[in-house]
Amino acid sequence: MTDETKPITPEIVNDEEEKTESGLVEQNVKPDILYLVPITGRPHLPAQVQPLIVDKKRWEETLRKASRDSKNFLGLSYLSEVKGKYVYQKDFPKVGCVVRMINITDVEGHIQFIAQGLERFKIKRFLSDKPPFVVEVEYFEKMEEDEDKLKAYAISIISSIKTLLSLNPLYSEELRQYLGRFSPDQPSPLTDFAAGITTASGPDLQEILEIESVIERMKKVLMLLQKEIEIAKLQTKIQKDLNTQVDDNKRKFFLKEQLKAIQKELGMQKDDKTNDVDKFKAKFEMLDPPEHVVERFEEEIEKLSVLETGSSEYGVTRNYLDWITSFPWGTYSEDNIDITRAEEILERDHAGLSDVKERIIEFFAAGVYKRDISGSIILFVGPPGVGKTSIGKSIAEALGRKFYRFSLGGMRDEAEIKGHRRTYVGALPGKMVQALKDTKVANPVIMLDEVDKIGASYQGDPASALLEALDPEQNSEFLDHYLDLRVDLSKVLFICTANTLDTIPAPLLDRMDRINLSGYITAEKMEIARKHLWPRLLKRNNLTNSIITITDPTIQYLIEGYAREAGVRGLEKLLNKIIRKSIVTILKEKKKKIRINIKSLEGYLGSPFFTKEKQMKGVGIVTGLAWTSMGGATLSIEAVKVHGKNSGFKLTGKLGDVMQESAAISLSHVRANSKAFGIAEDYFDNAFIHIHVPEGATPKDGPSAGVTITTALVSLATGKAIKRPLAMTGEITLTGDVLPVGGIKEKIIASRRIGINEIILPHGCKSEFKKLPDHIKEGITFHFAKRYKDVYEIVFKP
Repeated sequence: MTDETKPITPEIVNDEEEKTESGLVEQNVKPDILYLVPITGRPHLPAQVQPLIVDKKRWEETLRKASRDSKNFLGLSYLSEVKGKYVYQKDFPKVGCVVRMINITDVEGHIQFIAQGLERFKIKRFLSDKPPFVVEVEYFEKMEEDEDKLKAYAISIISSIKTLLSLNPLYSEELRQYLGRFSPDQPSPLTDFAAGITTASGPDLQEILEIESVIERMKKVLMLLQKEIEIAKLQTKIQKDLNTQVDDNKRKFFLKEQLKAIQKELGMQKDDKTNDVDKFKAKFEMLDPPEHVVERFEEEIEKLSVLETGSSEYGVTRNYLDWITSFPWGTYSEDNIDITRAEEILERDHAGLSDVKERIIEFFAAGVYKRDISGSIILFVGPPGVGKTSIGKSIAEALGRKFYRFSLGGMRDEAEIKGHRRTYVGALPGKMVQALKDTKVANPVIMLDEVDKIGASYQGDPASALLEALDPEQNSEFLDHYLDLRVDLSKVLFICTANTLDTIPAPLLDRMDRINLSGYITAEKMEIARKHLWPRLLKRNNLTNSIITITDPTIQYLIEGYAREAGVRGLEKLLNKIIRKSIVTILKEKKKKIRINIKSLEGYLGSPFFTKEKQMKGVGIVTGLAWTSMGGATLSIEAVKVHGKNSGFKLTGKLGDVMQESAAISLSHVRANSKAFGIAEDYFDNAFIHIHVPEGATPKDGPSAGVTITTALVSLATGKAIKRPLAMTGEITLTGDVLPVGGIKEKIIASRRIGINEIILPHGCKSEFKKLPDHIKEGITFHFAKRYKDVYEIVFKP
């Protein structure tokens, strides 16, 4: 197999040897037996002379035998495509072209020769059906045709070729001279030559090769030439249009430059530098900057006016001036401080959180009284999904201020807060300056999300960089490293959010006014789902309540069985999952309405994740209450006597250092007061005690388990079990004092969730307890203990 660009070849046959051995072959000799080689790309036509390259490995034997046996005559057959690795007899067309091989040479694994086209041939039969292919051939007989027609077509072809040559510059002068060798008296070679110079496809040229009638052949070639002429004309037009457009652009460019020069000479136009200076001055005049900013601006403007526009310093100074003139110096939005309106917005956007709303309204009221809301940095602390960020947006709306939010989670570079110095390439101001620029006022509400998740690295400590920005006594002169100017942040209302306080540095926490957001109880979650989550999800999916409905008992079952977390983010995901699966059902079953009930809920979500918690009961088992970053939780504590051989003490349940100390204090207090608790004096002398807190894979720590552990030890030693639903929290001292603990609201919500209706709290938590909403305390009996003796009497005495 061959092609014109990368063909295949035989061994080297020297042309000089052929001359000496065989003599020159006459042009009019027509061999009946030919060796056959296939070519791809385009067929070879008589009157064509062009080089060919063939693969030496595959066709060397064929070319060697053709040189020796056929006096350098070779048959070329065109194959439009070659399927597979080999060529077979059935692949060859019936008509090919006899060529004479000239200057056969070996070129790096290929054989190259010049193929001089001589005559068309038709294959009569194959003498060899595998390489080297040998065929018996016959030639076209000359047909009697109208000489005048032949001459007329020949003249048309010559005229068309000349037209094509004049249109297409790709045809060289040598080709024009070659055309001069053909005349109207040689119609067949002229036709083949004309066909060869076109860009016609291989099958079209093969069709011309197979036509016996010269006149029919000429008609076909004239059509191809006309097509080439049309393409050449279109190409010429495109090139002309392109050149015209380029020339027009050049002309316009030079005219504009001349116009600029004339206008500049007449004082009618300013250059780019003057434009920049005037633009910055105009922007700066619209602001109300302090004196030190005016001085810096004038210095930078003077510097800009003497710098070259192409210098790097010009770009740096220009960017700096752009930031100074874009910063809202002295621009403040007017506060719309209306207590009633603020209450309406908070009630509209948030269900529950009555204590939080009350604290925000107090903050607004103070602002109304002094006619200025500033000086406070609010910190919302609570579990994920309780609405910390959305409350910040509601506050901004209630005040009528612009709102800007960015997250501090994972921030490790202090330059994000205080900006880069202008010595760095690509330096930018910090987030504080960017926030004021984006909001276009100097008193927006800026929310700093995830303030408890700031990182620290070799690039600095962003938490420390926040100290200046969040200190009401310092932020009136906040210094941004990029601007290198004092910026007044005292009018900005900062709202921060965090899940926990443990990772917030104490100096930063000291600057914030903390508001705790506890988890929601089931009733609050139901209201949020019904009023906010479900309508929003339906609207997002282009649905209405008439298409998909969900009953209140179903929402309650969903909350208690699948979404017990403190926030409502998990609840929203589950509701969205229900809607997605409902849409699938609507599309598949062609339903027009779906009603979600408790029975169908498990079909959408599977079995409930949570079953109703049961209070562990028995001797030595007491239910405690704990606070976690996800909300409140119940914590059962078990105490057992392993054996009575020797005194000992063992703790399990992945307890932290604080809880281990609480357990040791509890044991010491019980042993020291065993008589008062009705415990045999020698009970602990030989008892090996094991205390365990279930869910051993979960780390537990905190100063609120002392009372619970002490009660478990007393229950074990006296053999008295707590038979009623009862939970407790509080820390204990060696002398028996009950110390106050935090997270009271979360702990009460956790006990309510599992149905405990009696709780013991430290007496020191009474003031915090009184602030709790009534609906959280409703239906629960509370006891307050100053000393452990009070706890003992509540638990063990009838």
